[in-house]
Amino acid sequence: QVQLVESGGGLVQPGGTLRLSCAASGSIFSLYAMGWYRQAPGKQRELVARITTRGSTNYADPVKGRCTISRDNAKKMVYLQMNSLNAEDTAVYYCNAAREIWGSNDYWGQGTQVTVSS
Repeated sequence: QVQLVESGGGLVQPGGTLRLSCAASGSIFSLYAMGWYRQAPGKQRELVARITTRGSTNYADPVKGRCTISRDNAKKMVYLQMNSLNAEDTAVYYCNAAREIWGSNDYWGQGTQVTVSS
């Protein structure tokens, strides 16, 4: 059981920077791989970045080189630093937690809106 709350979204101009935060509670945070997903209007939810329980990371092609996912197990937090934002980054960003056990439940936050516009 994990509860997730995202924050840090907002309106930013193209080329700007945001840091999204996800606060977790209710379980042993260090046992969960954490991810950021996003969903733009009319599009499917897609992976942005993921960090495993061991700290390994992977990124979707559109954000490679522009974002960094990190976690702080002591604080039960996961972050997504996003730089050089462009209009294609506009979406609702969701935090995800998943045990690295096949068949285990995934948990999702309610999302935080990121809008990149001039």
